[in-house]
Amino acid sequence: MSAPGRALSASLATCHTCALLMRLPPRTHALGCPRCGHPVHARKQNSLRRTWALVAAGAILYVPANLLPIMSVTHLGSGRTDTIMSGVMHLLHTGMWPLALIVFVASVFVPLAKLLALVLLLVSVQRGWTWRPVQRTRLYRLTEMVGRWSMVDIYVVTILAALVNAGALARVEPRPGAVFFGLVVVLTMLAAESFDPRLIWDRLGARRG
Repeated sequence: MSAPGRALSASLATCHTCALLMRLPPRTHALGCPRCGHPVHARKQNSLRRTWALVAAGAILYVPANLLPIMSVTHLGSGRTDTIMSGVMHLLHTGMWPLALIVFVASVFVPLAKLLALVLLLVSVQRGWTWRPVQRTRLYRLTEMVGRWSMVDIYVVTILAALVNAGALARVEPRPGAVFFGLVVVLTMLAAESFDPRLIWDRLGARRG
């Protein structure tokens, strides 16, 4: 069975800034984009190392993001401090299960699933797997697409902190967990951006060649 056709084999490359498809000169792996001027490479430079570093940092910060309180709420003189999970449980106990489900999926499940998906993709490329390249590419696209929705918890805390400020009667304040959680989301987004899914097909072509 012949290897699948690749743009690299035809000396074609895409600008990562403006998405212009261009032809690279022979034996050249980098060129300036004629439309936006940014450097164009046949493959993202040091993709695997940068992605591993960002994934590792995101995994480390995921722990304090879930263990530390994300916000404190003061209402009529009584205060309450919540982590992400305690906030989800509070929403469940007050009957707001649809909102609890949204917060759990966006703030707990999605970041963890994204980290695991990136680890799977990295390992599959480094070990030269030929297993389901189309599905792995789709997994990457899905991982890249859903990452930004993890910020829903940060949006809620920010909006509440800005709107609810009535002294001792009612106040919402962000806590350190919000900072760690925001960093996790940003790092996973950068990790997905730094990973080059074309490496999946490069390894497949090398194995079949």
